[in-house]
Amino acid sequence: MKASNDQTQEPDGRLSRRAFLAHSAAAAAFTLVPRHVLGGPGNLSPNEKLNLAGIGIGGQGASDLAEMKGENIVALCDVDWAYAAHTFNQYPDAKKYRDFRVMLDTEKGIDAVVIATPDHNHAVAAMAALKHGKAVYCEKPLTRTVFEARALAKAARQAKVATQMGNQGMAFEGNRLINEWLADGALGPVREVHVWSDRPTHRGKLPCYWPQGVERPKDTQPVPNTLDWDLWLGPAPWRPYHPAYVPFKWRGWWDFGSGGLGDMGIHNLAPVFSALKLGAPLSVHSSSTPVYPDTLPLASIVHYEFPARGDLPPVTVHWYDGGLLPPRPQELEDGRPLDPEDGIIFVGDQGKMLVKGWGGESPRLLPEKRHQQYKRPPKTLPRSIGHYKEFLAACKTGSPTRSNFDFAGPLTEAVLLGTVSVRLGGEKLCWDGEKLRTDNDDANALLHYKYREGWSL
Repeated sequence: MKASNDQTQEPDGRLSRRAFLAHSAAAAAFTLVPRHVLGGPGNLSPNEKLNLAGIGIGGQGASDLAEMKGENIVALCDVDWAYAAHTFNQYPDAKKYRDFRVMLDTEKGIDAVVIATPDHNHAVAAMAALKHGKAVYCEKPLTRTVFEARALAKAARQAKVATQMGNQGMAFEGNRLINEWLADGALGPVREVHVWSDRPTHRGKLPCYWPQGVERPKDTQPVPNTLDWDLWLGPAPWRPYHPAYVPFKWRGWWDFGSGGLGDMGIHNLAPVFSALKLGAPLSVHSSSTPVYPDTLPLASIVHYEFPARGDLPPVTVHWYDGGLLPPRPQELEDGRPLDPEDGIIFVGDQGKMLVKGWGGESPRLLPEKRHQQYKRPPKTLPRSIGHYKEFLAACKTGSPTRSNFDFAGPLTEAVLLGTVSVRLGGEKLCWDGEKLRTDNDDANALLHYKYREGWSL
């Protein structure tokens, strides 16, 4: 499919700006380093405004842009102009597009792109932006397939631009406390972690946030005249339009999303990966409610085995979704329930830690008496200036972001490998991260898929 420039406004020349400086995506500190120190073409003052473009702006994209509204919002792209109307109205001077490829080819002065499309379009949009030399903020999960996650992280390193995945919990204070307390030996060696979310249900009950465990609709309905359905599908396999998929019902369909694990797993597993220095798992297996051909099951449990990392021992990570919860810790006082929505339990040789909420909020040692007696270690990690501010600072100064694609890529790979096991009915998969392959041919076929004609990474 050729990129269409229907209903696209031409640029007026006001968008010409300098290119970005490379930044070190793998750096671990948050010190702001002036670009003239790091080198590279073009230097933006930390006080100079960026030219930002949004791709997928009707839902979460609107919220992301609102957090960056102090910059210049110069171009907006969405395949449904009625759904995105409130965002278009918020930034009346921004150029309007339906096709992000046309926007990137046309708007030469864009500095950074904010992507919040459905998951299946993340990789193609982000890769296109990277190839144009743009910094990229992309919502989670980073991609829809394991292969895409690896390719995007590699491309970001080569492009040497600022990147950030939208898992806001990486900026939480609790996220840093988890790292510092575990490094301090508060639990001793950690050998097991339990992580959960109630998604797609709410507090473990129906109705769901989005449909899962359902059959594909049999009827066909007319496409709304405000929606470009072909562009909405992007690289995904063709299927007739149906309101069962849009605007925010796509996450539970295999072709478009990755269910609760891809949604909240990215948030809740991020502090585990960060604190325990996790990378590629050795294996993954799972169990679930019935798996349907087109949608993820209503609930699942996924088990990951990770190897030793330096002085850190092997660790098993268990994921629960759909309202399922891990075994209640014996150290948890009577009358203190586990948060039914989101949480983490770290199990060490010398104790346990409960994290209430998502993304690393409110860590507490168990039992409460031990938490009160624990002598806190010094705060050794730099504190965040704010999730979105980290990205903007990285664009302007070359400073790193805590959730850059070097971190987001491996995290997304592991998360999506879990969904592959679920899709195969719980099959245990042994993972060769270096070769990007499992020991199962059916699983390998699900690590990526053939894009529709006209779409590529």
